[in-house]
Amino acid sequence: MINLLIETERVELLQGEPLAIELPRDDGSVQQVFRCSSCQVALYSHYTRPEVAFVRAGTLDDPRGIEPDVHIFTRSKVDWVILPESAPAFDVYYDSKELWPAGSLARLRAAMGA
Repeated sequence: MINLLIETERVELLQGEPLAIELPRDDGSVQQVFRCSSCQVALYSHYTRPEVAFVRAGTLDDPRGIEPDVHIFTRSKVDWVILPESAPAFDVYYDSKELWPAGSLARLRAAMGA
């Protein structure tokens, strides 16, 4: 799946109230997945901080313009999925401070109140 990290305050729900479900993570913590209360499609997730939403690109009005800038958790990728070489790939997560543009890091710091 393709996620977009977006400040939660910028996420606009067009109808309904999503259903929050807690799911366990490998490190023992939980993530909240917010699903459509009608069809149960995952809309977005919150991991450790609710200020940033990991929005599923497929839920956008027009996701065709979205291209991944990084691939993460590729250790669990099935062999028939071919990742484009245009974006770096990591077995797990990565150090965003090294990879993200300065503007993106500034937006994240502002969202976190830092």
